[in-house]
Amino acid sequence: MATTPAVHIARDRYHLAWDPAIPAIETVESGSIVEFDLLDASGGQLAADSTLEHLGNLDFDLVDQVNGPIAVVGAEPGDTLQVDLLEFEPADWGWTANIPGFGLLADQFADPYLRITKVPRPGERAEFLPGVRVPIVPFCGEIGVAPVDGPRSTIPPDLHGGNMDTRHLTAGSTLFLPVFHEGARMSMGDGHAAQGDGEVCGTAIETPMRTLVRLTVRKDVHVTGPEFLTADVATPVGRRYGTDGVGPDLNGAARDAVSRMIDWLGREHGISAIDAYLLTSVAIDLRISEIVDMPNVVVTAHCPLSIFD
Repeated sequence: MATTPAVHIARDRYHLAWDPAIPAIETVESGSIVEFDLLDASGGQLAADSTLEHLGNLDFDLVDQVNGPIAVVGAEPGDTLQVDLLEFEPADWGWTANIPGFGLLADQFADPYLRITKVPRPGERAEFLPGVRVPIVPFCGEIGVAPVDGPRSTIPPDLHGGNMDTRHLTAGSTLFLPVFHEGARMSMGDGHAAQGDGEVCGTAIETPMRTLVRLTVRKDVHVTGPEFLTADVATPVGRRYGTDGVGPDLNGAARDAVSRMIDWLGREHGISAIDAYLLTSVAIDLRISEIVDMPNVVVTAHCPLSIFD
């Protein structure tokens, strides 16, 4: 399959809302590769030499921009857009901040704080604190298609994807998104060099990012929210399939994630609903993928593929 990008999307080709009224800036054939050159989540307002003063002067109308939208020929409402995440190349620096009013413990950490981290190559470890090194596993926090209606803020995630902040969407993984409008109109942004599940303070190691993705229309797959297949990397449980629940209530999002997992087990493995429900309790993990981008949270049900013969 071709590996040459059909189009290159420069850093200045972004938008600041999810809105089906935004026209596509490029149109590609199904199966095409798109190369994105992305600013960090601050929209270029922070740099490797930024200080607390720069953080205090952030224009929040410019944060969490996404580049695109990219229309895919043949995508129609009811289809699924398959997004193969091929490459992520972060910059050699990134920032993490406590921004007053944001984060899970915003009431306990009210003062602004900024940390700049030197980012090595993916697979290596960055010295986040003296004696504390975190693995660099880059991904993009924002990936989505045009939602049912809009405009919508780019900060909360939803069923169209958006700010899912799901750290498992690394190079080699595949994301499946429901299509609501002709062309799907996919956009992405918010490069992360490293992040834990939940992104609890509201920022990861935020960094500019170059990325390659392949966009394919799937008319044989029908999802109702984001679902994904993790990269084929060496882990104790191996590759996993994930189904997302998205909404304003943590318990409700968990219920939706499990329901979508039961649906997937039925359509992919022929397992009855009741047996699939029991299996979710025996072998499937529920994880909080994102918990700070109000009003919605993301809960993911993870199924290890190693359980199947």
